[in-house]
Amino acid sequence: MSGAPSNVADFTPADRREHLRMLEALLFAATEPLDIATLAGRLPQGADVEGLLGELQAAYANRGVNLVKVGGRWRFRTAEDLSFLLRRDAVEQRPLSRAALETLAIIAYHQPVTRAEIEEIRGVSASKGVLDVLMETGWVRMRGRRRTPGRPVTYGTTPEFLDHFGLESLRDLPGLDELKGAGLLDSRLPPDFSVPTPSELPAADEDPLDGSELDGEDGD
Repeated sequence: MSGAPSNVADFTPADRREHLRMLEALLFAATEPLDIATLAGRLPQGADVEGLLGELQAAYANRGVNLVKVGGRWRFRTAEDLSFLLRRDAVEQRPLSRAALETLAIIAYHQPVTRAEIEEIRGVSASKGVLDVLMETGWVRMRGRRRTPGRPVTYGTTPEFLDHFGLESLRDLPGLDELKGAGLLDSRLPPDFSVPTPSELPAADEDPLDGSELDGEDGD
C-alpha cells in the first residue's frame, strides 16, 4: 500500500521524472512566484507537488540559482552568495526616507494598522505622501477597514515585500536586535519593549475592502 497522501496518485518513476521536468519549466518561465495551487493546476492531476518541490529545491541547493519559498510561493533566485555578480545590472532603487523606513517597519510589525495608529507609535504625523510612496513600491497595501468610528483604513505588507526582503512569511521578520542595528528602532527603547507579532489574517475588528476601494479609493 502506498504511503503517499490521499490526494497524490501513484505514478511510475518515469512519470515522476517528467513531472519534475514540468515543474522546473513552470518555475523557470514564471515572471512571479507561484503557489502550490497554481502549480498543481498545471501539472497532471494527482502529481506530488509538495514532494516534487522539495526534490527540486534539494537539487538546486548548491547551484548558482536556488529554488526558494517566499510568502508561501515558490521561485528561482540567484544564490545569495553570488548576488554581487548582478549588482551592476540591478535597477537602482531610490532610497527610502527615514520616515518611510520607520513607517514601513511599523506597518510590517503592527499590521493591520491604521494611519492614526502609525502616528501614535511614531509620535509624529504620518504624511500621506509617505504611505503613497510605500504603496508605489508595492510593499504596502490597504488591507481593510477598522470597525471603529470613521471606519479608518488598515494597512499591511504585500507578497512583494516578503519577496524583496527574502522572507518566507511574516514570522521571518528580523528580531529586535536586527531592527536596532538597521536603525529602524531607537537604541534607547525601554527595557520591557518587545517586538509585536504581525498577522496576515484579518483582525477581529477588521473588515476587508470592497472591490471599488481596492481599485483606487484613497485611504484615510
